[in-house]
Amino acid sequence: MKYELAFKPRARKDLKALPSKDLLRVLEKIENLADGLVGDVKRLTNYTPEYRLRVGNYRVLFQVEEKTFSFIVLFIAARLIVSCHYDRTTS
Repeated sequence: MKYELAFKPRARKDLKALPSKDLLRVLEKIENLADGLVGDVKRLTNYTPEYRLRVGNYRVLFQVEEKTFSFIVLFIAARLIVSCHYDRTTS
């Protein structure tokens, strides 16, 4: 079953800031997620959002809504910056 794709405003802003070469690669990988969360996807433990997609030096953080078969892209950033945006859910 195909997943529906949604972007938070922060993710849209992050996409606009990417260089065009990287933008195309990131968008291609995000679109591939709709086919069943394929790609370099990892479920994160003790963090929100729950999932990350690795695309070269960039990380796409997203949530999966199983009830509606959709995923929501929360933000996209360089690998080194992503760790600053994580919120620990437990210590």
